[in-house]
Amino acid sequence: MTATKTLRVGTRASALARTQTNLFVERLGVPVEIVTIVTEGDVSNAALSQIGGTGVFVTALRSALLNGEIDVAVHSYKDLPTAPVDGVVVAAVPSREDPRDGLVARDGLTLGELPAGARVGTGSPRRAAQLRALGLGLEIVGLRGNVDTRLAKVTNGDLDAVVLAMAGLRRLGRHDDVTEILDPIQVLPAPAQGALAIEVRAGDLATAAVVSTMDDSDTRAAVDAERALLAALEAGCSSPVGALAEVVDGDDGLEIFLRGSVTAIDGSDAVRLTATGPATDADGVGRRLAAELLAEGADKLMGSPS
Repeated sequence: MTATKTLRVGTRASALARTQTNLFVERLGVPVEIVTIVTEGDVSNAALSQIGGTGVFVTALRSALLNGEIDVAVHSYKDLPTAPVDGVVVAAVPSREDPRDGLVARDGLTLGELPAGARVGTGSPRRAAQLRALGLGLEIVGLRGNVDTRLAKVTNGDLDAVVLAMAGLRRLGRHDDVTEILDPIQVLPAPAQGALAIEVRAGDLATAAVVSTMDDSDTRAAVDAERALLAALEAGCSSPVGALAEVVDGDDGLEIFLRGSVTAIDGSDAVRLTATGPATDADGVGRRLAAELLAEGADKLMGSPS
């Protein structure tokens, strides 16, 4: 690819999507044209599970990529279905932002300080299930909308608190609103939370070469392990599955330490396990942990009624 070619980079229309796309292209350092693509998830107020769950923010971007309308698609990696798609490849997984969840509560309260019956908003079945499992007597309220809309529910008194991804709050400069960063021991994040997936057409080697300079090998290995677990559980991004992997120094080189959980939607039961393995076998580590979770009854928890 010549230095003068302008890459057309596709992004969702939300403020968060545009912000994280801007951060990516600034670091990429080549001429770009940002193309805004409106997805079904952006225009519907229904719960994600009602409008398709996994992939609802992805299909329009991928179609634009395959149709040649854009050269690069920037996704929140946790939105991507785990099944591969013909014609597109993830050319880069940039360095990950904070993968944890954050609580924004009235009066500066932490999760443990919220009174029983406090109304806590989230649009995530995973978060709802794990919050119920803590046994704090909270009322979990379904929530849609962009970050500002959700935060406003607390400031206007409609809710006592909301739970959002720290990555989005940091990227939007709203992290000072957070009253507690939730420890993954309490609330395990969604697989690939805080990571971006940068897709290009499978045959576009020149664009892939440019984009791949942004790939972070540790982030890719961690996310591959988390998504392998999700795939092996045959669960989607709207399932009550948590996973978080870290690449750490081991006795025989870099290792992956992976935590995984499946929680009943009503919070009545949960399975949490860990696994380790070579960083070069991220897929194997994830699939092995999924098998262990299933052996402990995780499939029954994923089928719990809401």
